[in-house]
Amino acid sequence: MIKVAIMGFGTIGSGVAEVLDINKKSIAARVGDEVELKYVLDLRDFEGDPIQEKIVHDYKVIAEDPEVAIVVETMGGVEPAYTFVKTMLEAGKHVTTSNKALVAAKGAELIALAKEKNVNFMFEASVGGGIPIIRPLNSCLTADEIEEITGIVNGTTNYMMTEMTEKGADFNEVLKDAQAKGYAEKDPTADVEGYDACRKIAILTSLVCGQQVDFEDIHTEGITKITPTDIKYAQAMGRAIKLLATSKKGPKGYTAIVAPFLLPASHPLYAVNGVFNAIFVHGNVLGDAMFYGSGAGKLPTASAVVADVVEMAKNLDKNIPIEWSSKKLELVDYREWENRFFIRTTADKVAVERVFGTVTYVQAEGVTGELGFVTEKISEGDCEKKEAELGNILQKIRVA
Repeated sequence: MIKVAIMGFGTIGSGVAEVLDINKKSIAARVGDEVELKYVLDLRDFEGDPIQEKIVHDYKVIAEDPEVAIVVETMGGVEPAYTFVKTMLEAGKHVTTSNKALVAAKGAELIALAKEKNVNFMFEASVGGGIPIIRPLNSCLTADEIEEITGIVNGTTNYMMTEMTEKGADFNEVLKDAQAKGYAEKDPTADVEGYDACRKIAILTSLVCGQQVDFEDIHTEGITKITPTDIKYAQAMGRAIKLLATSKKGPKGYTAIVAPFLLPASHPLYAVNGVFNAIFVHGNVLGDAMFYGSGAGKLPTASAVVADVVEMAKNLDKNIPIEWSSKKLELVDYREWENRFFIRTTADKVAVERVFGTVTYVQAEGVTGELGFVTEKISEGDCEKKEAELGNILQKIRVA
């Protein structure tokens, strides 16, 4: 029998316990042995809940128990999760986590430590919730050179953009609705400012290039400045605004960005709505592929965690290599990336064409007192200079 411990009994941790119980027989069949939950680490007690008999308050109880082979970390944040996970790996225990903040900050170090101790550190649930993406990148797509990863990787912001598009509501109204439904946190900053998506694209890019990509180096914009007027323009263009996390490999190396984009109906991510996530991958051999599913939620995320548990249970005496070194990858400055841009301004056409040259004007129903236009393809840096020269800018959104 293989003994498991869970650190953190919040939404995801309780979901992992539930999945281990619900699918006990099928998990045992896949592993070839029973998998049993022995401990749950939490600061709280759960009187009246059957889980109480498994509750411990000191992580060292788990670390020092030789019976525990696999540990699940679902606490969130970098500390104390990092200290706890490092201790478990040093004790020769396999660890899986859903914690993107931990993986983005300490992934390379923990992977190296796991290799040294001949155990595994896995993190499928840290990106895309229940969508399998980490394992495909590590195993199924290793014959390819991945040239682009672009994803809708935050269910909260995607739900909010869908509601704004379908109902014409403003940001604050939709945010309150998302919070009431449990899709957005009381403090939604990490989601709506794009920080959550930024950490996730940093993880995916690190895996693809095999080096450490620091999320602080990725230019990040959220959805807080998107307005109903922007939605009207998008609809006039037959497009949808989506918060994308994207990285591309060019002649000089990798560039990454998180920002709202205007997507045409032909784009594979155009129809990804609500709390769903999707990740588009382009390989030099494979071509295009897309992974789609529930990007958040208790059981979908727990499903991805338990998939790691199963994988580790089948490889108790083996380290499964993950190429991700601590050597930092210097990203190419995003200002060199070329895009078309949709811009709203109170300047007149003479000024617009003097600064931007050839543009395509867009008219949106009911919008007056301003101009909306799409530029030709130019670099991010050039666009910033032209914006400063033109002045009177109301909005800028990249056009995919």
